[in-house]
Formats: sequence, structure tokens, C-alpha cells
Amino acid sequence: MGEFHKTRRLPPYVFEQVNRLKAKARAGGADIVDLGMGNPDLPTPQHIVDKLVETARDPRAHRYSASKGIAGLRKAQASYYGRRFGVKLDPETQVVATLGSKEGFANMAQAITAPGDVVLVPNPSYPIHAFGFLMAGGALRYVPASPGPEFFHALERAVVHSVPKPIAVILCYPSNPTAYVAELDFYRDVIAFAKKHDIFVLSDLAYSEIYFDGTPPPSVLEVPGAMDVAVEFTSLSKTFSMPGWRMGFAVGNERLIAALARVKSYLDYGAFTPIQVAATAALNGPEDCIDEIRGVYKKRRDVLVDSFAKAGFEVPAPRASMFAWAPIPEKFRSLGSLEFSKLLVEKADVAVAPGIGFGEYGDDYVRIALVENEQRIRQAARNIRRFLETSDETLHNVIPIGALR
Repeated sequence: MGEFHKTRRLPPYVFEQVNRLKAKARAGGADIVDLGMGNPDLPTPQHIVDKLVETARDPRAHRYSASKGIAGLRKAQASYYGRRFGVKLDPETQVVATLGSKEGFANMAQAITAPGDVVLVPNPSYPIHAFGFLMAGGALRYVPASPGPEFFHALERAVVHSVPKPIAVILCYPSNPTAYVAELDFYRDVIAFAKKHDIFVLSDLAYSEIYFDGTPPPSVLEVPGAMDVAVEFTSLSKTFSMPGWRMGFAVGNERLIAALARVKSYLDYGAFTPIQVAATAALNGPEDCIDEIRGVYKKRRDVLVDSFAKAGFEVPAPRASMFAWAPIPEKFRSLGSLEFSKLLVEKADVAVAPGIGFGEYGDDYVRIALVENEQRIRQAARNIRRFLETSDETLHNVIPIGALR
């Protein structure tokens, strides 16, 4: 029996190759500094945990919850958008709670995609942005990830040459994996283009609160009229260090939100009610914890950039997100990002994410996550320095990927 149709459309999961090497090394006693998966290591603020525990003690909270989110949580998210972005949302018709932004994207794809529909996706980009639509039967057309003129040139070409015409364009700023940040003028141009060509805009703003230059990233919904065509996805995973809680939101255009809510009503009963109540407390509570989390990531970013540079591995300083997008050192570039990432595990006891896992245009890069403390980041830099000092011998024994093609 062959593969099922939908799984056959998915490419091999390249991260798994690095994960297997990492597990094997650890089983052999290696101390791997894991900068690969973007899995926040900071504890969830105590007042949020306390609210979860308090609510979980009430047996009434153990029943099925609300798929679109309890009313108080949707109101809290609407209030957050009002405070942070100056955007007014109706919590009844323009807000849906999701099981993280990843699930929200996947379910939105199911809600709006007909077989063969074309979706414009940045490359490189977080995998669910592309493969959520692929699994829903859509077709992908890639556009540059950087928010510059080439992005709009690609949009114009896509509208002219795609059959059928694209139904949606995906945005993700601050970007995972590239850490690009978009300005409000960019969003204005995207919304104008989308309205002109009758295309939806789906924006992933999961890293809205992890920024380092003092300038908070904007929301696409700040653009006048954006609500006519746009939905934005956010998450508490990074903002409040709640990754395993699986709590996110979709907000914006009422038609799209209604479609998402309808699909979700068939698929889930929403997050566990105590999690939703605790998420409400997070959004309505003190924001000093957000500042503290942001400060920790900034210190880690600075240590990463400084210590890796001294080790001989230049890493551009990201303006936002919890990732650095680092060009592979020149003499290793012919190996490709997967082989280079495997070498770092085997020879330096450091795990990173190969850029090819985010799209073919990411193959000259690796993604480095700020998920270890400063001491461990410096340890990774020392390991890499030793690896680079002996790299000529290592390269002699490795066949470049290009030679296998």
C-alpha cells in the first residue's frame, strides 16, 4: 500500500535528521547545546500559573469548553489589540481563540481553500504557512520573505501568471525564521494590493512582543480598511512564555473569522477552560513580565552575536523574534544547511535548525534559537570555535551536497 494522498504531498521533515543525530549524541553522553527548536525555556509568570491552578480546582471547569474561546478571553484579546495597536475589535464577531497560532493557520486553510486554490507564501517561512494550505488541497506560489520591492514585484507576477488567481497572501513579521521586521508603510501597500486584486491577507504576528530596538512591531490591522481583507494570528507562547499551553488567537475580517469558527466547531471544543481563564488573566494582568521576558531574549541575542563573532561565525543581530538567521560560513556553504547542521551536532555538540527546512531559499542559512541561557550560548560559541579551527580536516572528509547532484 502506498502513501496517502495528503501525506505524499508533504516533503521529508528535514529537522528529524538533526533530531536523530542529537538524540544519538546525547545517548552517547554528549552535552548538546540545543539552539534548534524554538521552544521557549523561560517559566510562565507565576500569576498566570496561579490562576490556572485556582480554576482547575473547580469541577465545573472540567467540562467541555467553548471552541471559539470563552467570552472573557475574547474580550481580553480585543482589549489587548486596543491598547497595543489602537485597533478596535468586536469580540463576538472578530475574535476566535485557537490552540496556538499554528493550529489557527491550519484550520483557516481548511476553511477557505478549495482544491487547486493558489496561495502566496514567503520563502523561507515557517512550515505551517505553506503546508497548512498544501494539506488543504491548495497550490503554493512563493514570494520573497523580505518586506521590500521584490516582494511586490513577485505579487504582481503571481497575479498575472497564476491560474486560478491567488486567494490569499501570507505575511509573518517579525519573521520566523529570518527575523525580518515590517514597517506600517509596507502593510499599507500590501492592503492596497490585496484590495485591488480581491485577495485575503493572513498575517502571523506571533513575535509581536519580542523586539529589541525599542520600536514595537506594528499590526497589519492598523492600516485603515485592513479589516475588509485581513486576519491576524497571535500567540501567548512567546509573549508570556506559554508554549505548551497552546493558546493563540485569530482576529480581523468577520467573514474569515466566521469560516474559521465554523470549521473549529467541528474539530475541537477549545482549550481546557482553566487554560483559557489563565490566558485571560495574562492578557488583563501586569505587563512587567513581558518586559522581563523581552529583556532576557535581548541579553541572549547580544551574547550570541558577540561570542559567535569571536568564534569566527558571524551572526547578524536580529531586530526582533527569538531567532537569529545566520549565513553559513563561506567555506561550508557548498555543503548545504542540512549537512552543516549535522556537522555542528557531530563535531561541535551544538544543534541549530537547517534553513532548508523553511524553504529552498533558506539553504544558505541556519536558524539559531535564543532558547539557552547566556552561559550555554557562550559554551556553544567555544565549541564552534574549536570546530572551526579544525574544519579543514573535517571538510576534507565530507562530500559537498553539490557533488551528489
